[in-house]
Amino acid sequence: MKKHTLSLLILFLLFNFAFSQEKFNLAAVEKFQNELNTEYANPKTSPLMEEDISTFKSLDFYPINEKFFVVAKFIRTEDEKPFEMKTSTDRKPMYVKYGVAYFDIEGSTFKLNIYKNIELSKLEEYKDYLFLPFSDLSSGNESYIGGKYIDLKIPKGDTITIDFNKSYNPYCAYNFKYSCPKVPLENDLNIEIRAGVKKFHD
Repeated sequence: MKKHTLSLLILFLLFNFAFSQEKFNLAAVEKFQNELNTEYANPKTSPLMEEDISTFKSLDFYPINEKFFVVAKFIRTEDEKPFEMKTSTDRKPMYVKYGVAYFDIEGSTFKLNIYKNIELSKLEEYKDYLFLPFSDLSSGNESYIGGKYIDLKIPKGDTITIDFNKSYNPYCAYNFKYSCPKVPLENDLNIEIRAGVKKFHD
C-alpha cells in the first residue's frame, strides 16, 4: 500500500514538474522585446528603412498578457507533401506542414497549422525550427494587416507552448524590399489576439 502511494506521489511530482516547464514567463517576453528593439535600432541588423532608423526608439507592443500564452495540444502531421508558400514577391520557398496546434482562449477552441522551412531546416542551427504565421481580427487595425509570425521549436511531447506575446511582424511591415511568407488562409483566427508587436506607426 505504501509502495503504491509512493509511486502515485512520484508520478504526481513528475507531472507537475513537466507542466511547470510550460508556465508563462514574463522575463522571457521582456527579453524578447528588448532583443527585438536592439535588432531594429542597429543599422546593421534592422529591417527598417534608413529614414526610420534615424528616429527609431522602440517598437509598439501590446501590454504583456498571460491570457495569450497557451499550452496547445500538438498533433504531428505525417506524410505531408512539401509545397510552395506564397510570399509578398515572386519568391516561393518550400515549406511542409509539420503539425497542428489546438488550444483554448477564453473558452473558445482554435487551431493553427505549424510549418517547417525545408531549406532552413538543413542548417544545423535551424534543424528544430518551426514557423507559425497567423492573422486575427486585429490584423489591419491595431496589428499589421499581413498578420504576424511566431518562432517555435519542435516539441518533445504532444504539447507545444505558443506565446502570442512573442509574435512579431514580417519585415515587409517595415520595408518593401523584403520578401515575406503570406499567412495561409487556414491560419486566420476568429478572435482578436491583442498581443505581441503592433503595426508600425509612421
